[in-house]
Amino acid sequence: MLQPARRKYRKEQKGRNTGISHSAGTNVSFGEFGLKAVARGRITARQIEAARRAMTRHIKRGGRIWIRVFPDKPISNKPAEVRMGNGKGNPEYYVAEIRPGKVLYEMDGVGEELAREAFRLAAAKLPLATTFVVRQVGQ
Repeated sequence: MLQPARRKYRKEQKGRNTGISHSAGTNVSFGEFGLKAVARGRITARQIEAARRAMTRHIKRGGRIWIRVFPDKPISNKPAEVRMGNGKGNPEYYVAEIRPGKVLYEMDGVGEELAREAFRLAAAKLPLATTFVVRQVGQ
């Protein structure tokens, strides 16, 4: 699973996921087809991996997949049945904060129908609404 190799600080404040995804990561840059988020949310490292596996199994040996998001935000959790106080819990997993317009995955080397079906299977593993996009000429 994806997670940062090192961090300056182990824990991070919750923060707010606001705004829209601007120029960085909104265009299909590497492949021919992409899966773009149309809603905001968080994607865990496990969800990123589950979607990748679903796509990889569907396209078999053909094509290439790029993962355009990285889970770099630690989410901490206190154990079950622990009283309040006594500090913040330990980091349990990592998430990528997603804004609308962000390209999550890209694919190349396969036909459009195969790519659509692979992205449909991947989107079922993700907790936010997505759409299929094709690379525009000149990008």
